[in-house]
Amino acid sequence: MMIAQLLPNSSIWMLALTSVALRAQGARQPDYLDETKSTDERVADLLPRLTVEEKVAMVHAKSSFAVEGVPRLGIPELWMDDGPMGVREEVGQHTGGGFDSLNREDDFATAMPATIGLAATFNTDLAGAYGSAIGQEAKQRHKNIMLGPSLNIQRTPLCGRNFEYLGEDPFLTSRIAVHYILGEQAQGVASCAKHLAANNQEEQRDSISVEMDVRTLREIYLFSFRACVQEAGVLTVMGAYNRFRGQHCCENDFLLNKVLKDQWGFKGLVMSDWGGVHNTELAALNGMDLEMGTLPPYSKNYLATPFLDGLQSGRFPMSALDEKVRRHLYVMVKLNMIHDPAATPAGSETNGVLSTQAHQDIARRVAEESIVLLKNEELLPLNPANLKTVAVIGANATAKFARGGGSANIKAPHEITALEGISNRIGGAVKIIYAPGYNPPAGRGRHDRGDTAPPAADADANLIADAVAAAKSADVVIYVGGLNHEGGYDTEGSDRPDLKLPGGQDDLLETIVKANPKTAVVLMGGGAVEMGSWLSRAPALLYAWYPGMEGGHALARVLFGDVNPSGKLPCTFPKRLADSPAHALNAYPGANGTVTYAEGLLVGYRWYDTKEIEPLFPFGYGLSYTRFKYSDLKLKPGRNPAAPGVTLEFKIANSGDREGAEAAQIYVQPLTPSVPRPLKELKAFAKVSLRPGRSRKVSVRLNRDAFAFYDADKKGWVAEKGDFNILVGSSSRDIALRATYRLPQTVFDPD
Repeated sequence: MMIAQLLPNSSIWMLALTSVALRAQGARQPDYLDETKSTDERVADLLPRLTVEEKVAMVHAKSSFAVEGVPRLGIPELWMDDGPMGVREEVGQHTGGGFDSLNREDDFATAMPATIGLAATFNTDLAGAYGSAIGQEAKQRHKNIMLGPSLNIQRTPLCGRNFEYLGEDPFLTSRIAVHYILGEQAQGVASCAKHLAANNQEEQRDSISVEMDVRTLREIYLFSFRACVQEAGVLTVMGAYNRFRGQHCCENDFLLNKVLKDQWGFKGLVMSDWGGVHNTELAALNGMDLEMGTLPPYSKNYLATPFLDGLQSGRFPMSALDEKVRRHLYVMVKLNMIHDPAATPAGSETNGVLSTQAHQDIARRVAEESIVLLKNEELLPLNPANLKTVAVIGANATAKFARGGGSANIKAPHEITALEGISNRIGGAVKIIYAPGYNPPAGRGRHDRGDTAPPAADADANLIADAVAAAKSADVVIYVGGLNHEGGYDTEGSDRPDLKLPGGQDDLLETIVKANPKTAVVLMGGGAVEMGSWLSRAPALLYAWYPGMEGGHALARVLFGDVNPSGKLPCTFPKRLADSPAHALNAYPGANGTVTYAEGLLVGYRWYDTKEIEPLFPFGYGLSYTRFKYSDLKLKPGRNPAAPGVTLEFKIANSGDREGAEAAQIYVQPLTPSVPRPLKELKAFAKVSLRPGRSRKVSVRLNRDAFAFYDADKKGWVAEKGDFNILVGSSSRDIALRATYRLPQTVFDPD
């Protein structure tokens, strides 16, 4: 009776018995606690020590972001957090419209630039630093799994989550994501590659069924997931909300079992998106390892009591449960989470400030390298010494973006707006006049309004008049506009209604450029917008994405020449929405619950180049304040016929008068393919920094994968004997060097 009163909790009682038994044995540590044993050996020893009830508790959520542990065996709770762009704040119960904030003071985190901006850097080293900073902060916050990066390909420029994806190209996405994951997981935190697969629109995302051919699936939409599994060793993968070929992705035997686990050899944990499971039997048998959600009681989750009942009745085999828990334990052992139940686990304390200066510096560097100079007719960089008055116009000049966009939002200790960054840079010697000029969109957007578009913000005559007056009185105008995370623009759960600049910005820009021809336009957002006739009159245009907590400083450093812009577009900007492949073929948003990817392989620049459609700005495009010259391309084929490939060598010279960086892009063009292929595809890139007058030899290796396509009949990758053009340039449309390489023999690699 006395012991029961002291230890009313059964798990504590079992913990005490276990500890006593181990001490009584004078026994050696069990194998699962022996760090000299392999991960598989430790998991194999631990798994049978769990009861059926304990195992079931580990395969479904216990709260919005946590999973039950087993204290008697030293298995802690598993905690996760949203994290493509930083560690989300601590939140309370989900209320239907979002999570309640707990208003804590210890959960501020570094707000990184949007990951579409990270892709625009074309810098894998920065991607590693980006992931590393998030991993370090997650570790301090005791988060075991960070829900990112997001790998879905930009199929339509309207997708509401394009800002947290990595663009339209699977190769670029894979390179940035692999280095992000390597940086993050090196901190002892698991990354979660999401959303598998084909979550390429938010419109009808919970129900839409995606149909596409096998080559398109493998070459475009699964390509980066495969790289993250096989190259980066990502420890967790999240299923998508949508259906694939009629079956929900979180219950999809083909995607989760056959492809991810069997073909790719993934040993980690597959979790659902929140509320992405719909059926106990399908989740139990088709590869889902952990059901997450937001709505209690969690005992009613599909993989909770209904799963336990099915196991006890014999409806489901115990091996199905063991497989799920084995993967759960595999991740925990890899993260060094399992501990002696009689000891206090290491690392249970929190030390230091979460968002350090070093992390904020990484955020600023990413923002600086992400900004894309799209046009410059000798206006930029600006020289404060030549200015007396600067007009800063546009609602985004004072906007903050870190806490918007859905699950990607971050509570930052500060966020430098564009206006603050410009003011801090030029000081008090130059007068700054600010005018918002337009009303930005507001509200939740069409996700909450059925299929109707959000109401457009009305133009305000007084705001326009103030903006024009400011423009006329200034030596130069810096216009900061574009999109935001409100009103159905760039937010989870809602696709954009169109490609127009909201709030009447096209008309406003026409007026401003007429009032002051020295206008530098800065647009923020998650991707392409259509641009009015003002573009031909504006002498300078920058695209700054959502630049994170140090974005204002980064923008100012680019505008005033402290940093030379080097960003490149990771997505094509079409002249009009109808030019985009999914829209040209009337293959978005789908009908009768199904969307068919009629464009197949021709996503993004593959479509524009193959169909000879001129974009507004092409994939890979971005200018500089200096000039780069490409020369001396040489091909050096490998000597091993069994592993064919070629090494490229070429020279890049900085022929201008400013230090700068260039992202050289290498495309491969098959000349005599036996199957339909895109005109050319990105297969390598290299970012090079050069001082004025300097040059550097760049060496890039193209292995046989660079020449391969997926053969659905053979179920593998075929690098086909024949001739290929190797194209080197500064964008998909600006090819400076070319040479022909002959692949000496056909090589097949099973997937």
